[in-house]
Amino acid sequence: ASVFQSHEEDDRKVRRREKNRVAAQRSRKKQTQKADKLHEEYESLEQENTSLKREIGKLTDEMKHLSEVLKDHEKICPLLHCTMNFVTIPRPDALAGCLPR
Repeated sequence: ASVFQSHEEDDRKVRRREKNRVAAQRSRKKQTQKADKLHEEYESLEQENTSLKREIGKLTDEMKHLSEVLKDHEKICPLLHCTMNFVTIPRPDALAGCLPR
């Protein structure tokens, strides 16, 4: 009976080892897939970040340009001499003098 018992125990050990091996393999595969997915997300975010930085640069340049244009316009705009009047009591005739016809 003891020979039969030890053979049965050996079988059980072999099956348990195989089961553990398969489970470990599955776990490694899952971890690898998770790491791959995170890496893809990271790459995507890096590209988006680069794109947004480029866009911010363009918008900053445009803002600088428009600020310069505004400064140049302020020097020659007749409305700015009476800005306070214009702001408190809007005068369409004063505004019309500054608009193209």
